[in-house]
Amino acid sequence: MAVLWYFDFISPFSYLQWQKVRRLHEDGTLEAPVTPVPLMFGAVLGAHGQKGPAEIAGKREFTYRHVLWQARREGVPLEFPPAHPFNPLPALRLCIAAGSTHAAVDAVFSWIWRDGRAADSVEAIAPLAQALGVDPALLGADATKAALRANTEAAIEAGVFGVPTLSIDGELFWGNDAHDFALAALKDPALLADTGMTRVSALPAGIRRQP
Repeated sequence: MAVLWYFDFISPFSYLQWQKVRRLHEDGTLEAPVTPVPLMFGAVLGAHGQKGPAEIAGKREFTYRHVLWQARREGVPLEFPPAHPFNPLPALRLCIAAGSTHAAVDAVFSWIWRDGRAADSVEAIAPLAQALGVDPALLGADATKAALRANTEAAIEAGVFGVPTLSIDGELFWGNDAHDFALAALKDPALLADTGMTRVSALPAGIRRQP
């Protein structure tokens, strides 16, 4: 079974789901750890012609309140960084340079969303790079940049349209609030093949908005 988790550090919902995703192997739900896949959310949005929630007035403020409410309900410590949205490339490249291990993902998420620290420049994230044993120069290396681009392109090719997204053998489950849905499908693969699920998966569109 292949279980991938697509995410971007810019997303607080990714931070919330990470708290659950990282435990899927530890609690025996999965035989092997989930593979984290850091990607550029902005590029995914661009590929689908979409805006991010933080780019829409009203939706931005609602999203921030909603994520705080979810964090409090789930008992997850959360502190927003100094500004949002922010440039996530330094954090993403640091994760890539550190091998995209669970420990690296956890450390970067904790730096930004647990401790509320800036991660929008190599200078801002330099202490974290040192703690992870990563030379800050690697964040600008061609290989690091290429790996992040490859992750993003592969995600778009797989059909990813938002973050976080949990992929279970190619089936995509988008959002922190879809985590229980993903677990249900993991427990019962036939769930997605029943009559109702099959029907809505092929439901025709009755009208399309003109661009």
